[in-house]
Amino acid sequence: MARATRRERLKYWFDNTMSKGTVALIGWLTAVSTAVILLVSVLTIWLTPREAADNNGLGGMLWSTLMHTLSPGKIAGDEGTPVYLVLMLTASLGGLFIFSTLVGLLANGLKTKIEDLRKGRSRVVEQGHTVILGWSDQVFTIVSELIKAHASQRGTVIAIMADEDKISMETEIRERVGDTGRTRVVCRTGRPTEPADLEMMNPGVARSVVVLSPQGEDPDAHVIKTLLALAKRSGDHPPVVASITSSGNMAAARLAGGPDVHIVDSDDTASRLIVQSSRQSGVSVVCMDLLNFDNGEIYLRREPKLAGLKYGEALQAYQTATIIGLRTPSAVMLNPAMDTVIAEDDEIVLIAQDDSLIRLAKETPEANEDAIVLTESSPLRPERTLLLNWNVRAPQIVRQMDGYVAPGSVLDIAATHPDAGSGLHGLRNLTVNFKECDTTDRYALESLGAGVYERVIVLSDDRYGTQHADTRTLMTLLQLRDMQTVLAERYSIVSEMHDENNRTLAEVTKADDIVISDTVIGLLLAQLAENQHLAKVFGHLFDARGSEIYPRPAGDYVRPGVEIEFATVIESARRRGETAIGYRRGDKVNEAPSYGVILNPDKSQRITLGEDDYVIVLALH
Repeated sequence: MARATRRERLKYWFDNTMSKGTVALIGWLTAVSTAVILLVSVLTIWLTPREAADNNGLGGMLWSTLMHTLSPGKIAGDEGTPVYLVLMLTASLGGLFIFSTLVGLLANGLKTKIEDLRKGRSRVVEQGHTVILGWSDQVFTIVSELIKAHASQRGTVIAIMADEDKISMETEIRERVGDTGRTRVVCRTGRPTEPADLEMMNPGVARSVVVLSPQGEDPDAHVIKTLLALAKRSGDHPPVVASITSSGNMAAARLAGGPDVHIVDSDDTASRLIVQSSRQSGVSVVCMDLLNFDNGEIYLRREPKLAGLKYGEALQAYQTATIIGLRTPSAVMLNPAMDTVIAEDDEIVLIAQDDSLIRLAKETPEANEDAIVLTESSPLRPERTLLLNWNVRAPQIVRQMDGYVAPGSVLDIAATHPDAGSGLHGLRNLTVNFKECDTTDRYALESLGAGVYERVIVLSDDRYGTQHADTRTLMTLLQLRDMQTVLAERYSIVSEMHDENNRTLAEVTKADDIVISDTVIGLLLAQLAENQHLAKVFGHLFDARGSEIYPRPAGDYVRPGVEIEFATVIESARRRGETAIGYRRGDKVNEAPSYGVILNPDKSQRITLGEDDYVIVLALH
């Protein structure tokens, strides 16, 4: 290969200096300006000695030429020979060129700097802030809940980093979250999987870190890589909470994050919530009420005065708080056996409106024995369920449903999804049938004979975007609602949706329950980010192996139409081995925001429960 010529080397050197940015360009302009001033001054002394003498020689000419360069209008007052005037005109024109170029460079450099600042690439210099890595619809729920949790605190900061435009993120948060109160939300553009970008968020002094599954293909891979990047950081490691979309990636996520990272299995949590809601209407509403920061929250309290009592005896101990379990040094137990003895080092798990309201009752309320109803649980019988639409979560929903139903039960799947009905091997209790059906078509729905089913589950079709999928779900719910009215049929309808805002539109369909899975996962992540000490409590609350939340007919616990104190409901549930935590009004199931759910009522509150009302309990499956 031929050696580079002197000209090529010079050009290469010049290109390298020019690529160093605005400062290098200004340096070149300074050099050119100096050369022009020197050249014009020397030529003036040589060609026009009289005018040079009038300007006091070389020093005066340098100053005069500099002034002509900086102020081209100065030439209007010049007098002398034509050669002198031409030289001064040359200096003035050179000044115009250099000055205009300098202004352009400065303007462009300032614009570039402003754009860099708008991109959000500066380091976050906060302490005790909450870091959110990734971007999905769950971010709005998490930010909203953290704002509520810190409403009384000044200087709270939530720092968000995602591979999104900073301005777009800030705009969406303003539109969907609204007023942030005393909490500041800081957005940064970067890749959470890159260690250098992570350091921009100053995670070493953060209060907690939340890792979200981003939108797009293979989101769990991004979460796992982010967990690896966090784990490999040097320095302090704050508590980390992460959301995994696919249950099959849980083991890899735990290995990547380490033992101190709390992983939320979105698929498992949402699937179980849909199945439970299909069997007992209102489960999702109760879960959302427990998880948000609006009403009752879960607390841990060590209470020496209750040591030695049995769990069932302590249920009436608090006037304005509801006991739901125990945390021992080795485990968490929600709704333990009623004869479990409370030890001195056990902590009481309870629901309260505020920690200031957690105080022992002065006296134990008396239950109304005449109002208590003792009914035996009816044995499971085979049932028929209709599943409309299909998505990646559907196989897990079917498998979980198989664990709840009696042998001989039937599940009919109606969908146009190419994967519908696949991956359902090893079912023990369910017989699965499949029929291709457009679930938004009225005639196709009527051909299914929905009246022969006890319950209908409407899933969100994952072939469409979230808003389009929710729109199709709304169409299906409207068709089912009209079919129930026209054909005088009755079956429970549970639907899955993505956007919380669409729930308001869906209220006209009067579905028995609408599960907003993204919102529930967002609420759970916000709770774990704020209350790491409750991680095991929430883990057991959403674990199918322990006690679960069940809204059950009030008539199974107390006589309908009889005015009682809520203490009577708690006593009736205790005799069944259950923990009552609230009730739901049947005539308000479609009224936002609580949808008839009342958690942690005062023990002395007098209520009258009817045939359409429900008692909310923690009970074993």
